[in-house]
Amino acid sequence: MITSSDVDIRGEGSLFSDQNPSEMDALCPSPPGPSRPQRNYERIGGRTGTSYASFCQTLIHLLKGNLGTGLLGLPLAVKNAGLVLGPVSLLCMGVIAVHCMRLLVKCSHHLSVKINRPSLTYGEAAQYGMENVSWLRRHSQWGRRTVNLFLIITQLGFCCVYFVFLSDNVKQVVEAANATTFSCQINYTNQTQVLVPSFDSRLYMLFFLPAFILLVFTPNLKYLAPLSLVANLVMTASLVLIYFYSLTNITYPINLPSVGRAKDYPLFFGTAIFAFEGIGVVLPLENKMQRPQSFTLVLYLGMSIVTFLYISLGTIGYMCFGEHIGGSITLNLPNCWTYQAVKLLYCFGIFITFALQFYVPAEILIPPVVARVSERWETAVDLLLRTVLVIFTCALAILIPELDLVISLVGSVSSSFLALIFPPILQIITFHTEGLSPLVTVKNVVISLIGLVGFLTGTYIAIEEIINRNVHKHEETFSSYMVQ
Repeated sequence: MITSSDVDIRGEGSLFSDQNPSEMDALCPSPPGPSRPQRNYERIGGRTGTSYASFCQTLIHLLKGNLGTGLLGLPLAVKNAGLVLGPVSLLCMGVIAVHCMRLLVKCSHHLSVKINRPSLTYGEAAQYGMENVSWLRRHSQWGRRTVNLFLIITQLGFCCVYFVFLSDNVKQVVEAANATTFSCQINYTNQTQVLVPSFDSRLYMLFFLPAFILLVFTPNLKYLAPLSLVANLVMTASLVLIYFYSLTNITYPINLPSVGRAKDYPLFFGTAIFAFEGIGVVLPLENKMQRPQSFTLVLYLGMSIVTFLYISLGTIGYMCFGEHIGGSITLNLPNCWTYQAVKLLYCFGIFITFALQFYVPAEILIPPVVARVSERWETAVDLLLRTVLVIFTCALAILIPELDLVISLVGSVSSSFLALIFPPILQIITFHTEGLSPLVTVKNVVISLIGLVGFLTGTYIAIEEIINRNVHKHEETFSSYMVQ
């Protein structure tokens, strides 16, 4: 039976446990006490208690879960797709991504009522959805494990992006320090002028490594809540200044291609789906909302704002900086202290956010291992595993120190599965015995195929570009060595 498998899973001690934590769980923990069977009024009426979030709080968390480094990389994504095709594609991808989020919530509601549970995580929804199909029932735990695996890959991929983002931006600020002025009138359409070359960006990553390790040692992420609030405020202020500069420095006439090269479009897909991959916070937010029946409105309102910001910044940033746009729009800001401060403030926000992103894979991987050691060694093993995971993400970032390609690769490999491929399949297996119309089935298959094609082509092109850039760098290094 479906209801018995939950007990089996909790006892197996697998590395891929049945819990799908999110960064929202860290700052908005569930209320204490045993779980109880779901009643109809929990979906129809409201919930009480300080641990549940209001409409506005849920909206803010949804926005925070979708706005990060991916937003800053969208101008380059628009360049890869074209000035007309890029915004249109972002709109289409936003509609599909929101639809998939709604499918996930719908399937979670249906399955939670069926198995008499108050709420489900993404992994549990996948597991119980597979138990709904007779020939998949024996292997239903692999549904949960697969979702957990892609959650781990996605979140650790985010952490890798943060390493590259911080190193690139801080390196640029340091190298341009001698030329930085208080005047921001000049439009540098290439990128921040570098006058004093410093260390390789990979050395900056190693410099940040101890700080990240100490950050993830925080015993409870609630201690970081004040810093997280400050980080959100400074990132918001920085984003406003980026919009202001980009809007006021667009050069006319605009002679940019309406449609990009076909070979570059998979890179657009990877960057765009990386930005839209906020599906991991959807169920935790809905589960912790005071009035969960209002979550659909929160979802549509929040994602409409997110989609607008994505399309506007991607288009405006590309129009402002043109063919010279970098992997992050911050790398194109001018040599003045205002915009150098924008980079540093955004770096601070990303640094604090690292702990929230790291929380997800840490809570999936570490507790089952710690449970196998004696109580005396629990703390030491926990800290050791956290250190190893951070070093692992740093090593991956050092191997691929290309911000735009790391973002595209992470988006293509893992975000495409969580955001596009899994939700339509989940709806098919959840409602297959309840008269799912052929049109809905075809629609779901088409969405999953779009995600699969994006995964294959995006991963291939991103890896190919990574190899080409590394070969080019080695050739340049060898040539300079021979000249000397």
